[in-house]
Amino acid sequence: MSERDTTRTVEERGTHPHGRPCRPADARRAVEHAVTACTGLHDAASCGVGALADAVLVASELTTNAILHGGGITDFQVDVVGPGMRPGVRLSVCDRSHDLPVAVPPTDDRGRRCLGGRGWPIVCRLSREVRVADLPSGGKCITVVVPLS
Repeated sequence: MSERDTTRTVEERGTHPHGRPCRPADARRAVEHAVTACTGLHDAASCGVGALADAVLVASELTTNAILHGGGITDFQVDVVGPGMRPGVRLSVCDRSHDLPVAVPPTDDRGRRCLGGRGWPIVCRLSREVRVADLPSGGKCITVVVPLS
């Protein structure tokens, strides 16, 4: 491969030039990596398959919403909190919009099913902490902690 070849590996595709995920699949992999690395190093309270699946789903929902409704992902952070406290995955997803997340009723006023609007209630239900903060540079940051036990 020459120095001028700009082909990226599969691992690099879809990530921001500074290493931040810019697709939900990248966020899911980042969560899996963070949890596996932490539980392997610290032997934190065992993380069940269901708890990891919840954290991965929340990461996917938050990043998808940032892309669809927030003008794109401007920052993404993931880390594992614990030991010493209840173990969990802390996720922060920032986007360009100041609009708060909303849940859409499953049906409209005529009783017809509506598409979308279920991600935010899923995030709130699976997370033990949820914070939405305006960013000084514009946009917002949503930070949640998903329990691992």
